[in-house]
Amino acid sequence: MEIPFEILINDSLLEDLIPTTTLSPITNKSVLSIANDFEDNHWRYKKFNQFIWNNISQDTLTKEERDSLIESPDSILEKAASRLRIIQYKNGNDEKTGGEIAEILLYGIMHSYYKALPVVPKIFYKQNRNDFAKGPDSVHIVVEDDDNFSLWLGEAKFYKNIENSDLDKIVSSVHDTLSTDKIKKENSIITGLSEFDKYDINETVKNKIKALLNEDTSIDKIKPILHIPIILLHECEITASSNEMSEDYKAQIIAKHKERAESYFAKQIEKCKDVAKYSEIKFHMILFPVPCKETVVDKFIKRAKELRDE
Repeated sequence: MEIPFEILINDSLLEDLIPTTTLSPITNKSVLSIANDFEDNHWRYKKFNQFIWNNISQDTLTKEERDSLIESPDSILEKAASRLRIIQYKNGNDEKTGGEIAEILLYGIMHSYYKALPVVPKIFYKQNRNDFAKGPDSVHIVVEDDDNFSLWLGEAKFYKNIENSDLDKIVSSVHDTLSTDKIKKENSIITGLSEFDKYDINETVKNKIKALLNEDTSIDKIKPILHIPIILLHECEITASSNEMSEDYKAQIIAKHKERAESYFAKQIEKCKDVAKYSEIKFHMILFPVPCKETVVDKFIKRAKELRDE
């Protein structure tokens, strides 16, 4: 499945987007800007929601569950809805509100854009109050070819704005994810879960993954294949005041996302001075604007409640 939204910045290196930037290191940072379109002068909420619900099983069900229900899409949605916590803490002042939507969006983008395997469905383990749920918001493996793979540990946030104070929170989360203990813990979860072995992966690559993610392997060997996708689903005044996917609208979003990405990475560089081999880790800032966070959350919760009641 291809991503159904418009790519405004195609996972481009920050140094190419902003040649005048003085940030360093810069060669390990890229930006992906994605935008939903409009119809009849309105942002397409239905299209956005369809993408979320089409990908919700990636984050809420194990592969065994997904495979067993493949002939019953309604059952997949009902079971997925039963795993959500968003209904429990719907609160406009709670920064957790909408967090699961951002996580599912990230899983969908990882699946559709990066062709990644969801080796740890985080919402499933959160629902089961499992300690596995702590740590990054997403865990994926991308099989590059018969000999190479990469490890992706993601962060997902849904904010009403993405000003500097909000960026500080994300920087702290990423810094925490990059600790040696956290990376080793995620590696042990991936290799320890039966989930991983259910994927149709070349045995040579599978064995290489298990060997490299072994607890005895130095994290120094992991960092060159480590990617950190950071998705910021955010309310945007530009989007709220627009009614078509015009060239002017796209130019405004691109400019805003470039500026916010540079600000974020400046903070991240400062915070991560103590992270060994930081320059070898690859970071992907993913930005997705919406006109109104509350409306997105309300529509999602309404559908989730309907599925729970079926």
